[in-house]
Amino acid sequence: MTKQQQQHIAIFTTASIPWLTGTAVNPLFRAAYLANDGERRVTLVIPWLTVKHQKLVYPNSITFSSPSEHEAYVRHWLEDRVSFPLGFEIRFYPGKFATDKRSILPVGDISDAIPDEEADIAVLEEPEHLTWFHHGKKWKTKFNYVIGIVHTNYLEYVKREKQGRVKAFLLKYLNSWVVGIYCHKVIRLSAATQEYPKSIVCNVHGVNPKFLEIGLRKLEQQKLQEQPFTKGAYYIGKMVWSKGYKELLKLLEKHQKELPELEVDLYGDGEDSEEIKAAVRKLELTVNVYPGRDHADSLFHNYKVFLNPSTTDVVCTTTAEALAMGKIVVCANHISNEFFKQFPNCRTYDDGKGFVRATVKALGEQPSQLTEQQRHELSWEAATQRFIKASDLSRLSRAESNLSKKSVFASSSISMGKNLEDMSAYIHFLASGFEASRTAFGAIPGSLQPDEELCRDLGLSLNTSSRNTLKED
Repeated sequence: MTKQQQQHIAIFTTASIPWLTGTAVNPLFRAAYLANDGERRVTLVIPWLTVKHQKLVYPNSITFSSPSEHEAYVRHWLEDRVSFPLGFEIRFYPGKFATDKRSILPVGDISDAIPDEEADIAVLEEPEHLTWFHHGKKWKTKFNYVIGIVHTNYLEYVKREKQGRVKAFLLKYLNSWVVGIYCHKVIRLSAATQEYPKSIVCNVHGVNPKFLEIGLRKLEQQKLQEQPFTKGAYYIGKMVWSKGYKELLKLLEKHQKELPELEVDLYGDGEDSEEIKAAVRKLELTVNVYPGRDHADSLFHNYKVFLNPSTTDVVCTTTAEALAMGKIVVCANHISNEFFKQFPNCRTYDDGKGFVRATVKALGEQPSQLTEQQRHELSWEAATQRFIKASDLSRLSRAESNLSKKSVFASSSISMGKNLEDMSAYIHFLASGFEASRTAFGAIPGSLQPDEELCRDLGLSLNTSSRNTLKED
């Protein structure tokens, strides 16, 4: 099959390694596994930040002086975790870190990262996030097929803010608007996300292969009747209240007399670290707080029980990793954990008493041994097959999508004033084209076009739309 006949999948995401967040890690593995069989061309498009903004995001004072240096770091990180050559491209789009949202937001028209002649299939990881302030070509016009993968339960996070219910109401409609305009197909990782038209619920994430290797070693120890787990309970996550710490500490405070011998180790860094540490000091239980570390670190191998009461995650990556390592997971009976209920080591609870029962039982027994099929379900090989099926990629040939693209161009030019979706997209285009309206809705000031420093880093012409030049040569 020639390159022209191959599907070209461009995966756009909202974060990048070394920020170890879900939208940095999961799209990176998706790109690697989609490209592994050589049947498709795959390009991962990630944000480039100036050094000033890198310092706000990346841990351990890691910064990069150029996109090529950043790309080398990303590839090295991934090569340490997969056993096959990396067959995908990496390109960059300009971004800025919004401190109020704790997120990276796109700057300018990021679809320009892919030249028009290469534009075939786009995967928008967090489609609402990538299109809230999009000002440029309509994604459905530029690309033959646009797939959105909804990672984040934004409504749940917003509800926890001041005037949260009003904000969540408005955000729900904004999300529906932009996702409907720009995506042909929407995949929701779990039913914990808001509903969208033309959407399907499917967990298309897997776990880093290293976690499955750790689980296999623990399985061998169990077979040899050795003691594979010598530590008790722990939790790992970004240290902000909304990431499960609020729920966990409430449970521990309310039921500490029923769990007098329980010892819990917490690992994480984040904006709420000091408040969380202060809350921990008020407990009678032994709760230790440590800096965040990579979950694959050998420090975590001997823990037996992973406590995760969070209900803000859509599909919790660390829960999947803990199950892959052969641990018992105690988590809330919540729709975000539906995928995990198929595994015997997943123990759910409905209330505080259930949490106590599940935790005591988990600490008093050995985890079940995962079958080969259960390990496979957690893998990126299985997740990639689920993605291909859920997105209908196997039914869409390059030739067919080229024909559909021509019809899209034709219908766009003829029915701009008549077609409701095109008119809606045009209204969004106008609203996102003015600094005042953009900032009123939460955009970063000066994000309509890349500034001089971003243009210099990425080789762009200042204040112009530079196609085909976002790839670092």
